[in-house]
Amino acid sequence: MTLITANLGGTASNVVVNKVGHGLMFMTWKEVPTPDEECFESIKAGVDALPPGVKMFLNGGEFYGHNRSTANLEMISRFFEKYPDYADKTFLSIKGGVGRTSLVPDSSPENLKASVDTIVEKLRGKKRLDLFECARVDPKVPVEDAIKVLSGYVKEGKFDHIGMSECSAESLRRGHAVHPIAAVEIEVSPWSYEEETQKVIATSKELGIAVIAYSPLGRGFLTGQIKSLDDIPADDMRRHLSRFKPENFNVNFKIVVALSAIAKRKNVSPAQLSVAWVGALGKHVIPLPGSSHAKRTIENLVGGDVELSADDMKEIEHVMNTHEIKGDRYFGGGEAYLWG
Repeated sequence: MTLITANLGGTASNVVVNKVGHGLMFMTWKEVPTPDEECFESIKAGVDALPPGVKMFLNGGEFYGHNRSTANLEMISRFFEKYPDYADKTFLSIKGGVGRTSLVPDSSPENLKASVDTIVEKLRGKKRLDLFECARVDPKVPVEDAIKVLSGYVKEGKFDHIGMSECSAESLRRGHAVHPIAAVEIEVSPWSYEEETQKVIATSKELGIAVIAYSPLGRGFLTGQIKSLDDIPADDMRRHLSRFKPENFNVNFKIVVALSAIAKRKNVSPAQLSVAWVGALGKHVIPLPGSSHAKRTIENLVGGDVELSADDMKEIEHVMNTHEIKGDRYFGGGEAYLWG
């Protein structure tokens, strides 16, 4: 297996990572977290597949736990405690900057301090916090002010690089003007490719910023493994998402059928096709699928190596343009705090 690599941006432009990263959210953001050993084997499988000198981009969250607990950070800390040699083989990005008792964005200086300190505390020195990013742009705080505060923590040595998440191209440009942004995290997939998505990708290329493309598999929907709501556990947060609602499910599944047909002709899985399409949007675009299973982790990594011809890209884009997607990206009702 020969894996393609990518460089991060900004202050991390010398960091070489695998073209496909690894999202850790669904390992713990549920009532009963995935057992440690299953999580650990999934992480190890990806890292073990990489050549020397290439890091795996890992993405977690301060609040990725049931009832916004720090379960995700604690799991990550236990992983690096058990496998200390993997600390230097990974690049750890953590999202924070939400309220202490809610998921409302809060980029006040006081809350950013609390968020960074909590993350560092929960990691227990087992792994360096490589990059911190506010999960959403706080509409009450100018982007410039938030990035300035975070740049102070870089100077203090609490973490090394600053990222942004779910921001507009304009906000990204404003934040980058204060301190170089290493990576911007936005949702990108064949069923989530909005006008602003394209603007952020283009602006990132111009400014030399890596795009961390989360949910390239449509939260699992585009893999073809979810054929009905019965395939989603009762406590799974996806049951609350607009596109998974019963009234939208069957309409949205049509794009899965169409993409799966293309994947079959190319002798790849639907998941690999989606990962490949996202990665083909630019050398600076790094798909970030999530997985709790070693087999899926490897399948996703191989997706980064799938070559798509110009005709393949046109065919996929034709499917995207001719299949209706019903429902918003999250819970409906205006999608608060997206594209901040």
